[in-house]
Order: sequence, then structure tokens, then C-alpha cells
Amino acid sequence: MTVDAAIITETKKILQGFGETYLTKDGALKRTKLIEDLDKYTPILMKELLSSEMIRKSYTEKINDTTIFKLNQFIEMFTYKEYWEDSYTKYSNKIGLTAGGKFIDETADVVLDFPFKDTVLKAGMTKEDARDSNEPFLNEVIAKAEIDTLLEPKIFVNAKKYDAENPDGKPVSEISDSDNLIIKGNNLIALHSIKARYAGKVKLIYIDPPYNTGNDSFGYNDRFNHSAWLTFMKNRLEVARELLSEDGVIIVNSDEVEQAYLKLLLDMIFGRENFVGDLIWQKRKGGGNDSRFIALDHDYLAVYAKNIQISSSSNKWRIGYEEEYLTRYKFLDEKTGLRYYWDTLARNGLKNPIPVTLETPDGTEIFLNSQSSKATILAELENGNVKFTQGKNGWTLHHKVFQPEGKVLRSILKSEFTDLPTNKNSNDEISALFGKSVFGTPKPEGLLKTIIDLTTNENDLVLDFFMGSATTQAVAMKMRRRFIGIEQMDYINTVSVERLKKVIGGEQGGISKTVSWQGGGSFTYTELFEKNAEYAKIISQATTEVELLSALTEMQSLDGDFDFRIEIDNFKTQLENSDLTFAENQKLALKAIDKNQLYYNFSEIEDKNVSKMLDNGEWEFNMGFYGEGTNA
Repeated sequence: MTVDAAIITETKKILQGFGETYLTKDGALKRTKLIEDLDKYTPILMKELLSSEMIRKSYTEKINDTTIFKLNQFIEMFTYKEYWEDSYTKYSNKIGLTAGGKFIDETADVVLDFPFKDTVLKAGMTKEDARDSNEPFLNEVIAKAEIDTLLEPKIFVNAKKYDAENPDGKPVSEISDSDNLIIKGNNLIALHSIKARYAGKVKLIYIDPPYNTGNDSFGYNDRFNHSAWLTFMKNRLEVARELLSEDGVIIVNSDEVEQAYLKLLLDMIFGRENFVGDLIWQKRKGGGNDSRFIALDHDYLAVYAKNIQISSSSNKWRIGYEEEYLTRYKFLDEKTGLRYYWDTLARNGLKNPIPVTLETPDGTEIFLNSQSSKATILAELENGNVKFTQGKNGWTLHHKVFQPEGKVLRSILKSEFTDLPTNKNSNDEISALFGKSVFGTPKPEGLLKTIIDLTTNENDLVLDFFMGSATTQAVAMKMRRRFIGIEQMDYINTVSVERLKKVIGGEQGGISKTVSWQGGGSFTYTELFEKNAEYAKIISQATTEVELLSALTEMQSLDGDFDFRIEIDNFKTQLENSDLTFAENQKLALKAIDKNQLYYNFSEIEDKNVSKMLDNGEWEFNMGFYGEGTNA
């Protein structure tokens, strides 16, 4: 017996009403005939399909009082075989590039595309560094019809505020918009949980996602890992765009493996017209002689504005000058508060100078070639921005040259620049903080300083939802920006939070001396309230079949939520008698978990079985966070 996904079951039920037009006697789908009739919008077929509430909800959209049927997305469903068969080993859907609605291995034409544009790839980072230096994700595509509670706002627990007076954290029952926020939990789900509160408020998003190199998170399904990565990124970038302010900017760090495809994906989500440019960061200096072809020394940083028309008119897009350059601005203007120096007004080398004759204080005349008119010079003499100076060679005119707000950033960020270190510097920074290297791929603080300096002002909100070692948050705190960080891995408590505690304590690594950081600041830490997520972690950390079965049995006894398509006792029996490898069985066990139930929904907070697990402070924190209390 084959167990179908709900949407396929609903569609087959409708098609059965047409006799053998679309299904054989054995119930097999006549895909070619069905797709032909769908392409022609055959009236009787469309009428029956649209009579289904499930199909209408999943595949129609209302635009200006007109209902649009998403035909291409509906047809894509029929390019997939059933989700699971009795062996429970054929669950993974086909993910890849398509051309004309067919996979590229079925057609000679190629168009950049990936299926399930209206689905969600839920990736859970559940294996710790202690077991493997690579952090695998649980790759799984969840069909649109099955996404119901997955992206609903979740309950927060264990909220604590860290500051100089409470270096180990103090439980809190409220949060304000001026507070910095750190969340432990799946970043896709966390982004949807904070969306209502922070939509339109984030000035900068910087992310350094997994690069899909074949050695990282997307190794489970090697054949289709490229499209899986694109889907994974698409889901997160779409909600990220909603969080950006109208003059906000997103910067995505990548390497050569996915850079070209990432550019097209970002064009699709943010609009090609909002592409600002690529920054090229030299991440290493020297070495690379063991490279097979080319020693690749750089990363790409794709820069997009949410609305480039608004961003281009803002006072951003400038970075600070080097200290040596600014020493010439010795004087302070009392009217404007700006620093300046005096420079000669004469410009004899100009191609088309303006000849000006002026009377000096002693009644004599001077002649000069200028870039300003006589009227402008007289007005500036009146307000004090131009002055006469008498020297041994007679009178000259000088004008105030004010310190600029900043310089335009060049697209190539070279390691020769003082504030743009390499990966070696970032590893040294982490080692200096913890006495050893505790994180594999941190980014240097100087790089983040440049990015934050370029795109934000003090008190602006910065978001990084691939937080890692918390470089973004550390630099944001030192530069007096507000921040949000999201991370699922358990090192959030041993590395990320510990690093931010050291920043509050005034550590002098990274950019601290450059920005005169002496300590201070604060942040609030909280966690998504785990439900099935804990079981996913236990299963991914199992090392034997016995441990797998034990985890599933415990989950079953505690009323954990399994995927609706399986019967858990039969599933466990098949695992016990399976001739698959342990790794394959482990993947199947992870797939058995209902991904809609990884965390408790905020809508469940008044359920007595849920509320009894929360203390009063946690209840108040959630009510305030979601605007249900007095602290919103």
C-alpha cells in the first residue's frame, strides 16, 4: 500500500470521478493526458479541481477580485512520485533544475529554476561539533499543503538579560524595542516568530550562510543539493526582506560555488533593480599552492537594497577615513561643530578658472584664479568660511575645508587595508578570547565594521540569522548599534553568548581599540520552546540502531508528534529488520518526526498542558513580545 501526501490524495479522489480518463484501472496516474488537459484549462476538469477547498487554498491567488490558478505549480506536483512506499525509503522528493516544467534530465533545454517554489525547506542544525566538525542540516522539503503550523509564531522560554551588573544573566519577563535580542532556535521559524514585531525595522541584514561546498550542510542528497540549497536560502531570504526597513540593506556572504545562482535568487526576491553591487573580500593572504587549479583567495558579498531609490538618497554608503588622513582637520567650527583646515583658494592649475580681483584689508588688490565666483567669495568672507592671510609675499585667500562624512568604499576589500583583515585574523581574535580556536569559520571584526559603517548609523538595528560565533553582534555592540542574532546550534551558549559577555566586560580584541570600546551594553537571550526539536537532536546524535529505536519509543510514550503519513509501530518494526546502513536508518528516523511540531506555537500558550510548563515570567515575556500585554 502506498501512503500519499494529503494534496495528492485529494487530487486523486477528484480524478477518480473521471473514470479512466486520468487514472488507469490500477489507479496509476496518466500524467501526459492530465497535463495536456490542464494546459487547455478543460472546463469540467477545472471546475472539479477548484471545488476542493484544499486545492483552492494551495494553488489559487486572488488579485484585484480575480482568482488566479497557479497552473505551473500545480502541474509540478505531478512530476513527483508518491512520498513514501511500504519500505519508507522513498520519501525524498526530486529537487533539481527544470526546463519547461520538466527536470533537465528529461529535456535538452535548460532554464534556471527549482521546484516547490511554494514549499519550505526546513533545515535543522542538530549535530554538534563534538561529534563531527561539519554541521549537517536535516534536509527536508515540506509540501505546501502540509505547512500549517510550522511558521506560526512560537513560544519563547528561558529569557535572560545580560549586562555589566548581571554578567551571568538575570531572568526577565519583558523586552523593549531598544533591547538587543539573541534567539536560540531554527532560524527560519525564529524569523517568522519575530516578523510581526520587527517587520520594516531592520536597517542591515548580514548573513554568512553555509556555502554548499559538498563538505557542509547539504551533503545528504548530493544529487540535488544545489536546488536544495537554493530552496533553503529562498525561504529565509523572503521573510528577511519583510524585516528590512524601506531604506534597509542586505549583504550575503558566499563563495564561488553558489555565487552566480545566489545572484539570480536575490534578483528574484529583492529585484534586479535593487542590486547595489558585489564586494570582493580578500579572505586570505598567501598560501594556496596545494590548490588543484586556482588559489581562490576571496569571498563575494552581494549587496542589495530593499528600495534602491530610498537607499541612494540616505546619508549612508560612506566609510570613515584613516586616522592619519583626518589629522589635518585641526580646527573646530563653532557654527556647525565640524572639523576643518585652511587651504589656499587660488587654483592656478584649473583648466577653466574664474578670474577674480578682490580688495584686501589694506586697500590693495589681489588677483587669483578661482573655482568660485567673486560673489560667492564675498559671501563666504562675510560668514567666516573664507579669510585674508598676509604673509611675506603679500595677501592670499584661504577657505575652510571641512572634514567629509566619509569616503566611497571600493568594491575590492584588500587585506592591506588596516580594518580589513583576513580569516587568519578572525581565528586569532577568537583564540585570543577563548584561549583556543573554538569556532571553525568566524569572520573578522574589521570586515563587519566596514559593512556596518557603510550601511548604518548609531542605534540602527542589525540582524544576522546565521549568528555563528556572534561576530556581527559583537561588532554591532561596539559600534553602538542594536542587534538581533539567531542560532540553533548549542555552541550559542558556549561561544556566542560567552563572546558577547566578554564584549560587555570591555575585551580589547578585534575593533575595540579602533572604536575606543571600554565595555557596557546588554542583550536579552531567549529560546524557542522545543517540542519535537529535542527528539530530532537526540536522533541525530544517536550512534546505534538501539539508540534510534529508544529515542522513537520515548517520543512515542511522551505523545511526541510523528509525520501523519506513517504508523509508528510498523515503522519501528521495519527499522529493526532493515538491511539499510545506520546512516540511512537515521535519516529515515529524522524524517518520521512531524516538522510542524518542532516548537510550541504561541497560539497554544493558553492550553493548560502548555501553560503549566511556563512560569509567570515566561508567560509575561511572551504576552509582551507578541503585543498581548503591556510591554509591547
